[in-house]
Amino acid sequence: MSLLKDIKAQFYLQDNALIKIILINVLVYIFDCIVWVVSKISVHDIWFHSLQSLQGASSNLMEVAYKPWTILTYAFSHDTPSPLHIFFNMLGLYWFGGLISEYIGGRRLVSLYVIGALFGVALYLVCYNFIPFYASKPPSLLIGASGSVLAAVVGAATLIPTYRFHLIFIGPVKIVYIAAFYVFLSFIGSVQGNAGGNLAHLGGALAGFLFITSLKRGIDLGKPINAIVDFIGSLFSKDKKVRLSFSNNKKSGLDAGYVPDEKEINILLDKISRSGYESLTKEEKQKLFKASQ
Repeated sequence: MSLLKDIKAQFYLQDNALIKIILINVLVYIFDCIVWVVSKISVHDIWFHSLQSLQGASSNLMEVAYKPWTILTYAFSHDTPSPLHIFFNMLGLYWFGGLISEYIGGRRLVSLYVIGALFGVALYLVCYNFIPFYASKPPSLLIGASGSVLAAVVGAATLIPTYRFHLIFIGPVKIVYIAAFYVFLSFIGSVQGNAGGNLAHLGGALAGFLFITSLKRGIDLGKPINAIVDFIGSLFSKDKKVRLSFSNNKKSGLDAGYVPDEKEINILLDKISRSGYESLTKEEKQKLFKASQ
């Protein structure tokens, strides 16, 4: 089938980490929906609930210790069968993750996604096991990519705070304000119905901020994750030359000691305001990154 070939081709392409992450989320959602339908038809709901318990992260520390993979798999699983949860998560990831990928590379987007998931589940587990307000609640199951998405949102806002999205009925809005709005909503929601999910949002937001601020200081928190991803990729790679193409050692058109002055930066920011970030050339994006360090 052409669709299957297209999907398979995406996983063999280089420099499309964003699309791969979205595809994994969508494929997991489709699989979950199939299991949900089969469970309903066969009157064996336990099948679907068992599947979700293998994907989602429990608030019970002993259960997490028994199923340690769930601290990551929860970030690829969504509410089923409603499509709204995954739709808005993937939409946010496409917008803000696209900025991260375009600006500092797809490898770092993968790292940020994973770190956002880990920070999200960490805050969730700490609160539900050590803070009385949450510990008194019934056991819960954490699912969804929202923590990783918030990491991308806050990460992008920390990286290029003056970048603007054109919102319907509102007009151009700096993404730093959009990020602040999402964080504030999650803060309010952390004591409401979806407390666990909103705690994961806040953990992811913290991850996004720390990841970018550390990167600006020359510290790449994603190196261990990149090493693991490279190792896994090497297991499926048939040609060593393909593996070398993942290298981050891209030659820049700018000298190592070059620092753009304020006038240059203002010109670039004006260009972004008029035509959007996509209108910048690769060298102009490098100038902005130099200025942010």
